[in-house]
Amino acid sequence: MSPTKLTDLTIAEARDGLRAKSFSVQELAKAHLDAIETAAALNAYVLPTPERALEMAKASDARLGKGEGGALEGIPLGIKDLFCTKDVRTTACSHILGEFTPTYESTVSANLWAEGAVMLGKLNNDEFAMGSSNETSFFGPAINPWRREGSDAKLVPGGSSGGSSSAVAAHLCMGATATDTGGSIRQPAAITGTVGIKPTYGRCSRWGIVAFASSLDQAGPITRTVRDAAIMLKNMSSYDPKDTTSADVPVPDFEAAVGQGVKGLTIGIPKEYRVPGMAPEVEALWQQGIAWLKDAGAEIKEVSLPHTKYALPAYYIVAPAEASSNLARYDGVRYGLREPCADVTSMYENTREAGFGAEVKRRILIGTYVLSAGYYDAYYLKAQKVRTLIKQDFDQAFEGVDAILTPTTPGPAFAIGEKSGDPLDMYLNDIFTVTVNMAGLPGISVPAGSSSECTPLGLQLIGRAFDEETLFRAGQVIEDAAGPSAKPADWWSEAK
Repeated sequence: MSPTKLTDLTIAEARDGLRAKSFSVQELAKAHLDAIETAAALNAYVLPTPERALEMAKASDARLGKGEGGALEGIPLGIKDLFCTKDVRTTACSHILGEFTPTYESTVSANLWAEGAVMLGKLNNDEFAMGSSNETSFFGPAINPWRREGSDAKLVPGGSSGGSSSAVAAHLCMGATATDTGGSIRQPAAITGTVGIKPTYGRCSRWGIVAFASSLDQAGPITRTVRDAAIMLKNMSSYDPKDTTSADVPVPDFEAAVGQGVKGLTIGIPKEYRVPGMAPEVEALWQQGIAWLKDAGAEIKEVSLPHTKYALPAYYIVAPAEASSNLARYDGVRYGLREPCADVTSMYENTREAGFGAEVKRRILIGTYVLSAGYYDAYYLKAQKVRTLIKQDFDQAFEGVDAILTPTTPGPAFAIGEKSGDPLDMYLNDIFTVTVNMAGLPGISVPAGSSSECTPLGLQLIGRAFDEETLFRAGQVIEDAAGPSAKPADWWSEAK
């Protein structure tokens, strides 16, 4: 089988092929490493780890040769640079972490290696996961492998997990870890034609993941199919006593839910998600998704989520507040960048000034302000109350429906530099996704069609807490109706 063909396999297909000994893990890893080498123009990887990948692949082949092996034995994956990886540089794509090399492994990545997965390298992301376009990374933006028809303008791959979505869409890995604080798995998945699921808060351990906003952050996978997302999430999830927010609940066999269909399910359509400025093609796609689910046997019901309009402003108080607290630890004393100065105070100031990018500084300043004396009650406390109301909206809606269908993004991928000068316009990219984080619920984005520019668009399904299985059921119906996702034309290897 040619290397090109090997990189086109899904996780499920590769798993079966390896078990059948149709090819070796080393051949599979080499095919992906070769693809990464020719795709420097995408800037999806900030640190490929070819030696480690081949070493892990060799060990996987040995286990498979003995008839052993885990659920992900030999599957080559990319790891977002927010996940600490033992003895491999982890920077959260920020200058302030310098060449920080952890002496420990994040729980999520440790779970993947325990099941035999192979690490191809660390993937690009917005600095400290703060961004919706991957333009805030210290290593420069990752590039979307898709292009507008008739244009060679470089498009954003979404954020903050832009390297993950770009690498999966360009077939530079079979799946990738990602994190979602306000839409950072689902939004990049939607605009790169990939599948991304943010599981319920607490489903995956946050231990060993560089923190942005602790009450919102959650890990999840980006893959090319719904089945692959189910396979990866099963193996990423676990109860972890090292994470006090980790939920001690059983992890179902998510893959078993794929293909069960939606007959007998009721799908909610929130009237508040028809927002001003939403592209007509997004509305049309939403209607198409409703029709697909109805045709598959689901009942459609309008629901109301009245506090939706307050979600974005509340999110942009809660998230920066938690970020300002979490990022206080980066002071130049213990690890990472240190700017030499005459005294400790100057060292703190100069290190943070040199180490953080503009967007991170903006959010630290906002967060510090809303937590300060005299403003805490007016902003942070009020935002937390709004968060409770958003959660109550969903609780009431889920009394009558099994899942909720919405668009994932207000429009298709935009060009690099097109929105970065306007933070408010950039923040609006999260308008359909932040409610899910504020309520701690699971949400999945599934490729569902194309924009008028011939770039991908996705639909989002939101589920009850710890009911990711229903999302996989409904997500598979949308995937089947939309047809196989197209592969972007390979322009990047010519740009080598």
